[in-house]
Amino acid sequence: MIYVVATLTVKPESRAELIEAAKACIDGTRKEAGNIAYDLHESVTDPAKMVFVEQWENAEALVPHRQTEHMKAFGRVAVKCFAAPPKIEVITPADVVVR
Repeated sequence: MIYVVATLTVKPESRAELIEAAKACIDGTRKEAGNIAYDLHESVTDPAKMVFVEQWENAEALVPHRQTEHMKAFGRVAVKCFAAPPKIEVITPADVVVR
């Protein structure tokens, strides 16, 4: 299992536009093979920060995801809304035993 954490810095005047575009992307992505969860969050301290948290069965599931029409459509809108380049991290659960 892998997670993708994409941190976005959004222009204040474009925030509503980004959220609206994200709705179709979220809906489409949740139907993709290999997707477990795909959610958009907003910072409680910085209204310009938004974070996608994605959970996937494996890294291979990301390959077709990047080529879907809903991702391409979101990307065309999102790129105009960014105040800075997005920071995207792919992470895996740590193998930690908690006692």
